[in-house]
Amino acid sequence: MAIIDFSYRPRGYFMLSWLDPSITTVERLNAAKKTFEPARADYYSGKKGGSLQRLLTARKDFLAVWRSSDFKERISEVKIFGRQVVLVNSPEAIKYVVATRHENFERKTPQMRRALEFLLGDGLFISDGETWKQRRPLVNDIVHKGRLPTFGPIMTDTSLELVRRWEELGDGAQVNALYEMAGLTAEIISRSVFGNDLGKDSADAVTEGFTSYQSLIDSINIGYFLGFDEGLPLVRTPSLRRSVNRIHRIIDRVIEDHLAGKGDDNSMVDLLIRRQQKNPELKLDVVALRNEAATIFMAGHETTAATLTWAWYLLSKAPWIEEAVHAEIASVCGGRAPTVEDVPNLKWCQAVIEETLRLYPPVPILARQAKQADRIGTIDVKPASLVMIVPWTLHRTQSLFADPHRFRPERFMEGKRPTPYSYIPFASGPRVCPGLQFGLTEAILCLAVLAQRFRIRVAEGHKVEPACRLTLRPKGGLPVTLHRRAA
Repeated sequence: MAIIDFSYRPRGYFMLSWLDPSITTVERLNAAKKTFEPARADYYSGKKGGSLQRLLTARKDFLAVWRSSDFKERISEVKIFGRQVVLVNSPEAIKYVVATRHENFERKTPQMRRALEFLLGDGLFISDGETWKQRRPLVNDIVHKGRLPTFGPIMTDTSLELVRRWEELGDGAQVNALYEMAGLTAEIISRSVFGNDLGKDSADAVTEGFTSYQSLIDSINIGYFLGFDEGLPLVRTPSLRRSVNRIHRIIDRVIEDHLAGKGDDNSMVDLLIRRQQKNPELKLDVVALRNEAATIFMAGHETTAATLTWAWYLLSKAPWIEEAVHAEIASVCGGRAPTVEDVPNLKWCQAVIEETLRLYPPVPILARQAKQADRIGTIDVKPASLVMIVPWTLHRTQSLFADPHRFRPERFMEGKRPTPYSYIPFASGPRVCPGLQFGLTEAILCLAVLAQRFRIRVAEGHKVEPACRLTLRPKGGLPVTLHRRAA
């Protein structure tokens, strides 16, 4: 019987703990019983009231600040340097925050706004008020599920191009799955948003630019906790400027081509431009168009890349699930490549993606800033307080999901659905991700196309650590080996 249970401490463990908090990662596999508990940060055990230690831990790893009691259905509050932080981990209370009282809690936190405004400007992801109300219907229309038949062939064809490149590498080749998936989803979103190929160099530049940007962003805006309700502006270092400029140059060039009549008339960006031409009051100038294009690109590329990467990790460690996935693809598709029309019949593939999103939500913390005083459950919320909904803890709450830390895709099969507002990998309420169906379909289809041709295995000896910056990725990516299957 093979049982693996490892815990380890990262470099710096022997430094003073209050300067460099130790983080323990837990992973448990019982191959005989076919159970797998994938990598997660262990429960926080710091003393209560230790705001500084918890803040330092959050700066190092936001997933490591949650006590075991935070993984229960409840509403609680803590104070960090006098700032009220309300933790909402109850479906009923989440509905109150994101739907019932949406207008009071629609504003993203100073941390998120400050972290992304340099890159996205007033893009939909961080805008609120009239700007958000004006642009949300435009973006909704552009990524509407009714357009999936148009985008489906792009997803399949781009995945098949990756298949051919992997085949040329030879059996057993080692690659970094995170970077491979980032390149794949960047090209898919490029062709969908911009209507033509960006090309590998430009797609890689955007991918690397955003990767660099994430690494340079602090997880905590200290100024907010020290009394500045709007937080403190981001220090725009030369490295940060270079990362942003790489992204902006590429997106600006594409938008300018569209404005000059060189764009694909079926692309998302061209649709935005035509809306502006018909409705000048929208004031979608080149900068605003770039902001929305960059927002769609970031959301459509980064989150799906992370989801697919985590899915390969989970399937690598749970071959009994992988066998079911392979059998389903063979039954539904035979030897031909999966298409968007097959997605409704790929039940195992969909369940694997949905379970991956439960265990590793791309944005594991959804935080809002209260505009006015309010009351959530029994807790009085002060203006400018931080209200935190944490899918990382919500999705791992025992009363909502049996065996919450285990990888069990079957919990999403045979018509089973989670309690409303208990499963929110794409957020919920009016601010639910407009690209939900696009991203979900893309992940399912890419998984099916690649799994049909390859078994992907985590490199031997590699220890997986979840790392939360702006999004949730495996720390350092995910080194894997590629093993060809007969189609």
